[in-house]
Amino acid sequence: MNLPYAHGGPPLTARLRSTPEDFTVDELHDRVPDDEGDHVWLWVRKRGANTDWVARQLAQIAGVKPLDVGYAGLKDRDAVTTQVFTVHLPGREAPDWSGSLPESVTVLAAHRHRRKLKRGALHGNRFGIVLRDVQGDLPAAEACLQAIQARGVPNYFGDQRFGLGGANVARAEAMFAGKAVDRPTRSILLSATRSHLFNTVLAQRVEAGQWDQPLAGEVWSLAGSRAWFGPEALTDDLRERLRSGDIHPSGPLWGRGALPTADHAQALEATALAPFDTLKAGLEAADMAQDRRALRLLPSQLQWQWRDTTALHLSFELPPGCYATVVLRELADTSQP
Repeated sequence: MNLPYAHGGPPLTARLRSTPEDFTVDELHDRVPDDEGDHVWLWVRKRGANTDWVARQLAQIAGVKPLDVGYAGLKDRDAVTTQVFTVHLPGREAPDWSGSLPESVTVLAAHRHRRKLKRGALHGNRFGIVLRDVQGDLPAAEACLQAIQARGVPNYFGDQRFGLGGANVARAEAMFAGKAVDRPTRSILLSATRSHLFNTVLAQRVEAGQWDQPLAGEVWSLAGSRAWFGPEALTDDLRERLRSGDIHPSGPLWGRGALPTADHAQALEATALAPFDTLKAGLEAADMAQDRRALRLLPSQLQWQWRDTTALHLSFELPPGCYATVVLRELADTSQP
């Protein structure tokens, strides 16, 4: 799916992930460990490893089932990342993690904790990214970065959501037609389908220049949460909340029930999704419920520094479930190896 750009298209080409150290991700948490309880809270740094693999390593060392290991979200494999894992060890001493883990994984801290860490239970993620072999229009790149800082970017789901070659939506269609898949695969394909429909609606609003502007009948997404409200009459208060980043226009995560939008917003969503009756019916049959996601993504703490004319360092923070790659795509084409 060719997704339109909000800021005129990337003015640069660059190389991404030359080494894992060029792409760092640190989880941000509001909570601190309880220092008591049946779980062990582990602050883990990994390099060149995916989250599920690390979770299984921890389960094996602890002698527990993989389901007894919790984590808030999947982190990039081709990166250096830090994140929290919890391991259920009621009435047992924790093993010596440092002596058993692969070299690519380090336990930075360990504490007792009362409960398992659930998916999505984090404040956000902090990214540090280096683009190398940068070529292109550097003044235009500066202008693009300032536009991203001021207005944000469309909150697309990233390519990684859709599997190798973007095949997950086609696999979902086969699943809806009766092809059997296991439970983890089913969850992945349902998520990819919802993401595809959301991106379709957002792409239409980007094309129309309305991704960060309100439409009649808008439903609003509340920043920093999964809550949404509306539609309601557009007031000066709502306009100020939109300007300040407290609320965002939202798009559909498809499921059972009617679209909550009205007027122009609902008409746009219904028209954009009219070709996808099979996908919508499949999500409804899977008992997914209508939900919403912000159309606008505002990176916080965005900073950049040119190390020389061919290397650009960026740092920023994003809410859970948002993709650094959709920020980068507005600035640089990194598709070439």
